[in-house]
Amino acid sequence: MNIIGAFAVPHPPLIIPEVGRSREQHILATADSYEAVGRQIAKDKPDVLAVITPHSVMYADYLHISPGMQARGDFGSFGVPQVSVQTPYDQDFANQLCAQAEYQGIPAGFLGEKDPDLDHGAMIPLYFIQKYAGPIPIVRISISGLSYQMHYQLGQCICQAALTSGKKTMIIASGDLSHKLREDGPYGFTMDGLLYDEKVCKIFTQGDFYSLLDMDPAFCESAAECGQRSFLVMAGAFDGWKVQSKLLSYQGPFGVGYAVAAFRPIKESADRKFLEKHIREKERKRLERKEHEDAYVRLAREALEHYIQTGERLLIPARLPQEFYEERAGAFVSLKIDGSLRGCIGTIMPTQSCIGEEIIENAISAAVRDHRFSPVALEELPLLTYSVDILGEPEPIQSEDQLDVKRYGVIVQSGLKRGLLLPDLTGVDTPQDQVRIALEKAGIPTYANYTMERFEVIRHL
Repeated sequence: MNIIGAFAVPHPPLIIPEVGRSREQHILATADSYEAVGRQIAKDKPDVLAVITPHSVMYADYLHISPGMQARGDFGSFGVPQVSVQTPYDQDFANQLCAQAEYQGIPAGFLGEKDPDLDHGAMIPLYFIQKYAGPIPIVRISISGLSYQMHYQLGQCICQAALTSGKKTMIIASGDLSHKLREDGPYGFTMDGLLYDEKVCKIFTQGDFYSLLDMDPAFCESAAECGQRSFLVMAGAFDGWKVQSKLLSYQGPFGVGYAVAAFRPIKESADRKFLEKHIREKERKRLERKEHEDAYVRLAREALEHYIQTGERLLIPARLPQEFYEERAGAFVSLKIDGSLRGCIGTIMPTQSCIGEEIIENAISAAVRDHRFSPVALEELPLLTYSVDILGEPEPIQSEDQLDVKRYGVIVQSGLKRGLLLPDLTGVDTPQDQVRIALEKAGIPTYANYTMERFEVIRHL
């Protein structure tokens, strides 16, 4: 094991004195923990730092690893361009990591760098580390929209790259916790924010990386965190190893959670092969869902599986409830993998002869015609979870006050432009949010004249 340790750290810019201008006094415990991190890394003398940051270039389906020999960044975007950080890159380690990712089938590499400058998610930990240890070569790794499991697997690749290169490797997982801890914080308040921070602090205290891997992505999104995937990459590097863990500090005075934690490998442990356990549990849940799915979800799944496997459209089965043949309605079919959206297509008003045909058509479209995603592949079929929303008749409304984000969806229209947002979506907490997002989807400016309609749905999961 060439991973000698890891630290989970936050990245509040105001912790830099020139940026904070005395506000850093409100997070002294975090600053003190950062100083301890810098001193410990100087003592450990790692050959390379694997720095995972959520603020480098981010893609939905690709994990970016920064290329080049070195990088520099400054805090100009925070008003102090005179404060800068420069670091060498470890090209050999980065190449080893890319090779391991390719071997494991993980989409990661040097492609698509839009800005070579260091981001603040990397600069802030390096600021404190270099204060004590000087410039240690780093590999800068971004997160992505890929699944939690894929990020965890990238951590396993870091472990293997460290072993192959023979270099003593320290992992720095940069990420804040919830951004919704206070009404006057950057994103307001939600109870999920407090619960998320409580869970992560417990995980950091106990080294319970399985619970980190098993967290519900919708819950994490509701909490408005930015560190979950960074932490998962770090956790993956310790798969199969017992770790010594310590939560050094936690603060949240500005409505954002800042946790600093330290981890050390102790010995190999078969009980901590969490990826294997996670995959087994996912398969158990998939079979359980399949056993209990209702007729709406079953039809969507069978329609999609039939199309991907044969290239042909499923004929509506003869065993469905009568409303599938006799009633017409708009319908949305949503596909997810590991809690992340994989495709969603629907119709506001019915376009087919019956609800059954509507579901079949939209299930296929969600998989192969949602231009935000590549078409669903055959090997992804066992990973998909489905939801089907059957829309009620839209009714005109005059004001956002007539909306309820849990009960009603909204349709906005201006001229030929029309946008829809379903009800009860994660992160959509107010009617104002609902209307704003619907307008954005339709390409309608907020200052334009537009009409609104509301509708109810019956959701099948």
